Amino acid sequence: MLEHVNNRRNAPIGRPRGFDVDKALDQAMRVFWEQGYEGASLTDLTNAMGISRTSMYAAFGSKEDLFQKALQRYTDGPAAYVPQALEESTARQVATAFLNGSVRATTAPGCPAGCLGVQGSLAAGEAGRSARDTLAAWRDNGISLLQERFQRAVDEGDLPAGTDPGLLARYLMAVANGIAVQAAGGATRDDLRMVADMALRHWPPT
Repeated sequence: MLEHVNNRRNAPIGRPRGFDVDKALDQAMRVFWEQGYEGASLTDLTNAMGISRTSMYAAFGSKEDLFQKALQRYTDGPAAYVPQALEESTARQVATAFLNGSVRATTAPGCPAGCLGVQGSLAAGEAGRSARDTLAAWRDNGISLLQERFQRAVDEGDLPAGTDPGLLARYLMAVANGIAVQAAGGATRDDLRMVADMALRHWPPT
């Protein structure tokens, strides 16, 4: 009898999920990437994920929670070029890798054009304020990471002593954001590579 009770206590509670959480999250990321936060309806999301609303809420929480998880998925996946660029040995190489990575990510075959972090909630109304604030913080974090890296370059003599690391970081982010908007509007990868190359022509001389 005791053994029977222990077996019941050790048994899993509830039924296992009948779907692949990672694949579902990838699909949600693509919907937000393509349609933005407000443009992505719950029906769009659940249809793409292949699950019911009940399953979505149980696995991911609210739409806002799902968006947060999708953004992290995007950060770790398509936007992984950012931390990789920061590891380059010189500031110019960082900038080159950052802008080229932006071009690749925003024009990747088989993916929505543009950047989830840029277009995700630019046109959001009051209902999308939280998502808009989240993405503003996401972009600001990217600027901060670039600024820290360029400050190190100044300290090491890789950039001129009079260089403003914060302004340089914001300049690069503005170019990358413009690349994303242009990509969403149909600009080709080759065109955007030329934009990146032109931006780098104004790089501070060492």
